[in-house]
Formats: sequence, structure tokens, C-alpha cells
Amino acid sequence: MRKPKIVVLGAGYGGLMTVTRLQKALGQDEADIVLVNKNDYHYETTWLHEASAGTLHHDRVRYDIDSVINRSKVEFIRAEVQDIKTDEKKVILNTGEIDYDYLVFALGGESETFGIQGLKEYAFTISNVNAARQIREHIDYQFATYAMETEKKDERLAIVVGGAGFTGIEFLGELVNRVPELCREYDIDYSKVRIYCVEAAPMVLPGFDPELVQYAVALLEKKGVEFKIGTAIKEATPEGIKVAKGEEEMQEIKAGTVVWAAGVRGNAVIEKAGIDNMRGRVKVNLNLTAPGHDNIFVLGDSSLMINEEINRPYPPTAQIAMQQGEVCARNLVKLVKGGEGELETFKPDIKGTVCSLGDDDAIGVVFGKKVTGTKASFMKKMVDNRALLMIGGPSLVLKKGKFNLL
Repeated sequence: MRKPKIVVLGAGYGGLMTVTRLQKALGQDEADIVLVNKNDYHYETTWLHEASAGTLHHDRVRYDIDSVINRSKVEFIRAEVQDIKTDEKKVILNTGEIDYDYLVFALGGESETFGIQGLKEYAFTISNVNAARQIREHIDYQFATYAMETEKKDERLAIVVGGAGFTGIEFLGELVNRVPELCREYDIDYSKVRIYCVEAAPMVLPGFDPELVQYAVALLEKKGVEFKIGTAIKEATPEGIKVAKGEEEMQEIKAGTVVWAAGVRGNAVIEKAGIDNMRGRVKVNLNLTAPGHDNIFVLGDSSLMINEEINRPYPPTAQIAMQQGEVCARNLVKLVKGGEGELETFKPDIKGTVCSLGDDDAIGVVFGKKVTGTKASFMKKMVDNRALLMIGGPSLVLKKGKFNLL
């Protein structure tokens, strides 16, 4: 009798969690498990803001996929996913094609520019390891060039961060710690540096506790961040950005570096495959399958689940993606083993949310309690270490974990 073939697309939080749980629960004679990813490493998306600012080396952000999968049970294919032929149960790769019986789509999201002119050409995005390296190297280059210029261009030292959501605020937290180091390194007067945060929404960290938001804004402003809230970026140019507040006239902010951190959408492959979606995100069934496709599970950034209490989608966080991976794996095991009854439904268990403000400060709500400062920073590092522990065990925590906890 032919073994069912489970193909997992993507080695992010959801995909790797699914694979590591499947390899423990299924024997070699029960199913063929295939993992497809374009890189031979996993990267901690929630650490990319640190690598982008230059406060954490980019190699600390990633680890080899081979270090957490069992090659005797899992076949790893390094390739890019180009399309999915759902009728034929085939995945089209840049290296060929692969059949599946069950498919797990966990390829992650993509940056959403909302059609703003010039953003793709002139702004950086904190999207992967190489993008993070590019941002860090670009900022370093701007400071080094300024130091060597005969005619100083102060706008070279201006940095714009588009977006005051989690990614934007966490990046700013690292940036305000890194910039003084760069100033010392290149003998630059710190007062010459301008750091702007531009957010179209009327507040910073929408949906977060207002008292904690106030703490974060006060801290970042004290360290030199200029907030422009309720202000939309209308265009990015080689010289910086053009912004407008409401119906007011557009203004130009000249800047040597523009980092766009204001939008994430689902994966374009979902749209190409013809699976019902909204901006690349699939409103999944309670058991995490795609509507009309009971053999396709969608996890992470490309899945959409509504929080009935507030009638808004759950945020696409690593915490939720990993929990989805665990439920998805259990459902796949049940399907493979021919278990009776309904598949398990997914309900997020939000243990807490912490937003870092640099290495030694943060804000958050943990087990229903508000935390700030070093206590919140400690909790953030514990959350980071727990993610490593759940996927790779104690050895991965020892190799990649964060131990400067206080």
C-alpha cells in the first residue's frame, strides 16, 4: 500500500514546527515527509530588526535546517516554490515539480507597499537575513561617507522608519542604541543625526495598551526619535520621502535611509494557485485547512483567523504560527493513521505580547500583567529562547539562545 506524502512548504516557525512534530509522531513506514525551502537555514523573523540595526550579527539570527530535522524521516528540498496545481496535487518548483497527498503552506508573508510610489525602488524592508544585512551595511556606509565628505550632507545621517507597528518600534529601539556607537566610531556629532518614525494611523502600536505605548514613545523620543503620527508617506524618492497629514500640502523629508516597516501581506503563490484569499491570506477553516481544499493546510502569515471577541484578525505572530504548526501536525497524524472523528480545531493561546525597545528595555503584557523596562526585556528573551527550545531542543538554545537576560 502506497504511503501518503506530506509536503511542507516553508521552514519558518509554522513549517518547522509541523515537520519536527511529524518526525516524532510518524514512522518511516507510515508517511513520506518532504520539506521545501529556498534556503538551507531557518531565520528568526522576530530577530531581524536587531540584525538590521547592527546590534546582532546576522549569523546569530539563523540556524541550519539540518540541525533540527531527522534526515532519515524527512526529505529536504532546497528550491523556490513557483505555483501549486491543486487539481493535480502538484507543487511547481524552480527545480522541477513534486506530488503531494497533503500540503502544508507555510511560506510566510511579503512586504505590502499599498501601491505607494517609489517604495519598492528606494526603501528597504526588514524581510529576510540578506535584507537585514543590506540595511545595516547601508547605514554604516552613510555614516562612513559622511565622515569622509568635505562638504557635509546632513540628510545622509537622516533615517526614516515607515510604520509604528511592532516591527517599526522594535527596529527603532535597536537603532537608537546603535546610532551613538556609529557616531563614536566615525567621530560624528550625535546632534547631526535625525531619526523619524512616520505612521499613517492615529497612534503608535495600534491595539496595544495605551499606558505601555506612552512608555515606549517617551523612551524613544528621549533617545532622539521624532514621531510623525497620522502622517502618510505619499512617495519615496532617491532623496527621501514625501509625506502629508490629512489634506495638508505634501512635505519632503530628506533622508539617506528609508526603511519601510508598515505592511505585511500573504504570499503571492497563494493568489497564483487560485486558492480563495484576501491579499494573499487565506481565511482558513477552524482545523487550519483552506476552504474547498481539505488536504491543504495554511499556516503563519498566509493564514487569516478572526478573533471573534473583537471581530479582527489575529496578528500573524511567531507565537501563533508555532501553535498552528502543532495543531496541523496532530491533524496530519490523525489523517495518516486513519483516525475517526473531526480534526482538531485551532484556538490561539496568547500567553503574552512583548515589544522590545533595545537590548535592555521593552513593554508587554504577560499572563495579563503589564511589564516594562528590564523585567519586560527579560521576558522577551525568555520568549525568544522558548521558540528555539520548542523547535530544536536544549542544544539549539545553548547554541543560539539569548543569555544576557538582565
